[in-house]
Amino acid sequence: MDEIGEAEVLDRRDGAVLWVVLNRPHRGNAITPAQRERVITLLGEASSAPDLRAVVIMGAGKNFCTGADLTVTPQPADAAPGKPSRPVGFTARVARDGVQRLVSAVLDCEVPVIAAVSGAAAGVGMHLALACDFVIAADSARFIEVSVRRGLVPDGAGAWLLPRLVGMQRAKELMMLGEDVPSARAERLGLVNSVVPAAELTAAARDLAVQLAQGPSAALALTKRLLNQSFESDRGSALDAEATAVELVRATSDAQEGIEAFLERRQPRFRGW
Repeated sequence: MDEIGEAEVLDRRDGAVLWVVLNRPHRGNAITPAQRERVITLLGEASSAPDLRAVVIMGAGKNFCTGADLTVTPQPADAAPGKPSRPVGFTARVARDGVQRLVSAVLDCEVPVIAAVSGAAAGVGMHLALACDFVIAADSARFIEVSVRRGLVPDGAGAWLLPRLVGMQRAKELMMLGEDVPSARAERLGLVNSVVPAAELTAAARDLAVQLAQGPSAALALTKRLLNQSFESDRGSALDAEATAVELVRATSDAQEGIEAFLERRQPRFRGW
């Protein structure tokens, strides 16, 4: 396993699993533009690496990610006299080019992505976790839609993600009240897949990642794509996409192995892609 020294994002390989660690514990792992770009790059590389078959994202220290680090948020150049301090469109461009790209990179990653959440997952940190395919939370974790506390609106695709997970009424409750959601309630709401003792979080994430890494890569990638697109597709388009995915996957060696294993009454040995 390789680590990048004391970098603010650590990445290490453990067999077919890539671990991505936000490494600013002194700032609650509040994410900077440089960290964001590194995570986006790593997720893109994972999609194109045939020997990588699962990704785990976690935070160093006590917290997963407490949101965007507002002390290093891009600022407009000094305005000319008589001009607004923030030109029209500047903040929207920062959102589109920044946290929206980060969340999209998770959603579009072609291998399963697991969030291992300890401590606080707030604002963009919460949305980063919810964009993952699986969320495992420590029993001490909490999820916070913090924007309303700052007089802001949620970014990082939060208003797109949350209703799809908990329904519209609960999404409004969480985003408009901004209350802490302990991990036990997050599990009941459907925000997380499982809650484990904090001391077991890394092991639980590793077990799940290994299980996914042993699965049929192409089938998992296309299943993820079909599910993520299902809310935006009409029935006809969804069924067309499904038929195409069935055709593509049926030609893979993993599909052949799965069928043969079923007929031979044994466990399949998937090789990936």
